[in-house]
Amino acid sequence: MGLDAVLSILALAVIALVAGAFVLWRRGGRTRQVWLMLLLAAVAAGNLAIWLVPDSSGKAPVETARG
Repeated sequence: MGLDAVLSILALAVIALVAGAFVLWRRGGRTRQVWLMLLLAAVAAGNLAIWLVPDSSGKAPVETARG
């Protein structure tokens, strides 16, 4: 599985976690689980940003990893 596929799956997981937290919150679910899902989504989004946001030289780490 390539790096692009892993980053795509991670982005989809972030979307699913936020959507799932919203649905759980609307149904009156456990508040702790809602916040933990949102925290996990924030951590995953942070990891995506680390890989995708370019540094001061204008090159993203994902470009370096590709070769």
